Amino acid sequence: MVSFLASYASFITVRMPMYHINHQAVYGQDTPELNQAVLMAIDDIQASAPDGGGYFMKSGANPPASPIGIPLKLGDYRLISPPRSSSYCSGASYAAFIGALDTATVSCQSEISEDRLDALRMQDQNGHLREDMVKMWGCWNADGPGSYYALSLFSKMGTRVDPLDARPGDFCNLDWRSGYGHSVVFLGWDTTPDGEMAMRFWSSQKSTNGLGDRTARLSEIKCFVFSRLTNPEDVLTFDPSKKVGRVSVDYDSANAVAAQLKLSAGL
Repeated sequence: MVSFLASYASFITVRMPMYHINHQAVYGQDTPELNQAVLMAIDDIQASAPDGGGYFMKSGANPPASPIGIPLKLGDYRLISPPRSSSYCSGASYAAFIGALDTATVSCQSEISEDRLDALRMQDQNGHLREDMVKMWGCWNADGPGSYYALSLFSKMGTRVDPLDARPGDFCNLDWRSGYGHSVVFLGWDTTPDGEMAMRFWSSQKSTNGLGDRTARLSEIKCFVFSRLTNPEDVLTFDPSKKVGRVSVDYDSANAVAAQLKLSAGL
């Protein structure tokens, strides 16, 4: 494990267990205030599932798969009534986003219009999950760089960041070399005992039985896109009827990032 903080990249300096509620205390040093709010939200969510809470993502199930296993709210406005207590990756990262947004907008939530609150809902008025690319959750949950679609293109509440500028509490969509994708919250860069570069993140996945921290070697990852919550006040002004298409996005290469991180770490 890298034992220092590089000048431009966030390296893990404290090794934490899979399940804990100290993300803000451990990873929140020298991070933007809104990133700290994301980490605090993770602690609140993880506290509801001290053993992960279960991972389930199967189409056609009855009851259906639930993105997150807790009743998610912005202020008093409910965004989902979870059909299960389990979760999956995009639901976990979206819940962390909503938790941070709730903290950042506590003084102006009464000013958020009904149509904008509805656009943040994960379920439609009939209790069905939003379709991909439909409103905020539909963008976030879509295949590809969902958090980028939602934050940068749909709501304008966030912006893309370079992987080497990533800080704990940033959102990341990654593609595994196996061909699947994952939606996570970045916690820091790390190294394995054999000196390979890795990434520590929080999400919901099978290996943690749902919600929990995981470390993945960068050699397992093909590419990624990082996004950051920067403009929560735009919840008051974004266009809830906006249509976002699946635009082509240039991902950052995990191999290239690993090489730069190794140089920084002197490995």
